[in-house]
Amino acid sequence: MTPYQIAKTLVGTREVPGTKSNPEIIAMFREVGHEWVEDDSTAWCAALVGACIERAGIRSTRQLNARSYLNWGVPVELADAQEGDVVVFSRGDPNGWQGHVGFFVKRAGTNIEVLGGNQSDAVNVSRYPVSRLLGVRRAGNVAPAVTMSVRAVQERLRALGYHEVGVPDGKIGPRTRAAILAFRDDNTLPLVPIIDVALAEALGRASPRPVAPERASGVPEESRIVTAANAQIGLGAVGAVGTVAAQVAPAVTEAEGARNLVERFFAVVGLDGWLSAALPWIGAAVFIGVIVYAVRARNARIEDHRTGRTP
Repeated sequence: MTPYQIAKTLVGTREVPGTKSNPEIIAMFREVGHEWVEDDSTAWCAALVGACIERAGIRSTRQLNARSYLNWGVPVELADAQEGDVVVFSRGDPNGWQGHVGFFVKRAGTNIEVLGGNQSDAVNVSRYPVSRLLGVRRAGNVAPAVTMSVRAVQERLRALGYHEVGVPDGKIGPRTRAAILAFRDDNTLPLVPIIDVALAEALGRASPRPVAPERASGVPEESRIVTAANAQIGLGAVGAVGTVAAQVAPAVTEAEGARNLVERFFAVVGLDGWLSAALPWIGAAVFIGVIVYAVRARNARIEDHRTGRTP
């Protein structure tokens, strides 16, 4: 069910007169992280919206300030508003902090029909003037006016050095959200993990992410790849000069298996007489190959670190 569908099932829920409180309303406060509220006379329009959003499996602002929803989801023009979008209105001073939040039902001339809580102390559909509307928001990650695809955003972020985005897959997951937030922070954009016009425009004009000088010339600390590569280089060097012994028992075991295979091959082709002379060179070539690939792996890991591709 969508948040709006859930809200419709709550129509008729109302405050309990007197000193008692409606447990359904108190539960809404708890669901958005405000267990301290014990009185349904506390303004609860944002608690209703937040609880419905959370029950639908989406994260709300988890705040009791109605205007907090001006930074939730993606912005939508009133002309494009759909049933179930979140609408935020001013209350009292238009420039103040107070407000009202609910779900858009439809526009009715100069008014907007809103399904919300704390409307005459109940969940119902009421009308609010368009003149008081502060914004319309929709759950999602990509604003309707943006033509830039998620994959294009991911590829652009990678090109700019925001490698935490991972492999472009056209989906907005935790890594993509982290990269978007990092880019927004570096470019003084609102810290919301969404793709909107402001983000698309900033991506188009942004310069590559700077890399700290100490990182650009450093090496990754406690890197398992570098540690393993160094060990392979050392082992390869020891093997290449023929000094592999008990201290590298696993390598000796593998070498014995390879020796048996090579002996059979030489016997089949009639070159077993050359075997004793050829084996040292074969062993040296194998160990030199190990060294070459280990050096390449080590250098690639250091390069990734210095360019910011990896931590």
